[in-house]
Amino acid sequence: MTTFKREHRCPAASVQEGTREGAGGMDRRRWGARMAALAAVATLAAAGGGLAGCSKVPDTIRIGVAQPLSGNLAALGQDLLNGVTMAVDELNRAGFMVDGKRVTLEVVAQDDRADPAAGKAAAQQLVKDGVVAVIGHLNSGVSIEAAPIYGEKGIPQLAISTNPRFTQLNLPTTFRLVANDTLQAKAMGSFAATQLSHSSYAVLDDGTPYGKGLADGAAQQLAAEKKQVTVRQSFDDRTTDFTAMAAKLQAANVGVIVTTLNDFQVLALLEALKKIGHTRVSVLGGDTIKTTDMARADGLVDGLYATSPVLEAREFITGRQFLEKYTTQFKKPPAYGGHYTYDAMYVLSAAIKQAGSADPQAIGKALHAINGYAPVTGTMTWDAAGELRYGAVGVYSLRGGRWEMRMRSDRW
Repeated sequence: MTTFKREHRCPAASVQEGTREGAGGMDRRRWGARMAALAAVATLAAAGGGLAGCSKVPDTIRIGVAQPLSGNLAALGQDLLNGVTMAVDELNRAGFMVDGKRVTLEVVAQDDRADPAAGKAAAQQLVKDGVVAVIGHLNSGVSIEAAPIYGEKGIPQLAISTNPRFTQLNLPTTFRLVANDTLQAKAMGSFAATQLSHSSYAVLDDGTPYGKGLADGAAQQLAAEKKQVTVRQSFDDRTTDFTAMAAKLQAANVGVIVTTLNDFQVLALLEALKKIGHTRVSVLGGDTIKTTDMARADGLVDGLYATSPVLEAREFITGRQFLEKYTTQFKKPPAYGGHYTYDAMYVLSAAIKQAGSADPQAIGKALHAINGYAPVTGTMTWDAAGELRYGAVGVYSLRGGRWEMRMRSDRW
């Protein structure tokens, strides 16, 4: 099907046509009056009161989303994409306007596969696709690798990644949607030391910038709390054979496991512990285990806990309304932080309006200045480095197949 566009011509073009017509023999008095009127219209347009047909705002504004949409973290990445999609659908139905012109928002999604190299390729493709901002990525290592690509083009990057390095790249384009790992590490170490007290601790990580950095911080906090870490080990983020590690934990009589492994990895570790009968342990993880899939581990060990800067949607006043809409649209509940990307899209749309433009750099400046209304979490505002102000970390326990809030703080 062929699509035809109606051509809108600015007053300046009409003035030029009038000049040619006058040269062709129009009565001088009539020609002079017409030229004066056209010049006045052109002056108004140049002063900002111009015609809608002369708007520099495009008909469609493209929003990039880069998340792991395949592989072990696909459920989390799809949830983050769903949040953006839901917000864009609502904004388009409401008639999104920029600088007096109705605009269609379009989501352009890329699968970063939770891999830094794939993330860079996804970022390069989104730049080619002409997106004005990107809501991505989930994994810190991917966000950090992709950030300079967006930064070179002045494209704002709103990431749920938590490694502090993301906002230490000296780029004006990095914006974090949640609290960072510095606060989360303190929460992990403090809770493990004071609420899960034991004589022997293990700290395990997945080898990624997110996982290792967070685990190192938790281990430091445990040391500050005078707790002994008898097992400290890094894996990669795909390991699922924990037979040897289970035996090592048993030999060291570990009673508390502090870990930043992914949910599927912790499930595999717990199965290995179950096989050798070492289940009188408590496990405290990062936010990558606070998922619906972890419900399968309920009851396998003495306690399952997770720390997360991604607070549950149901903890917020308008969370129930969001959950109802989300479940209606996607036929399943959120898996992770879709409400944060939903909010991010609304705040981004406000920044686009405030900029009155589809220019990424203008949108970035607006984001740095904005105190944006976030429909679920309340507000999003950032400091000069792009750190979210007032971000909090919660501690949750798995009970009856559901993660329940134990405590939360922005000061741990």
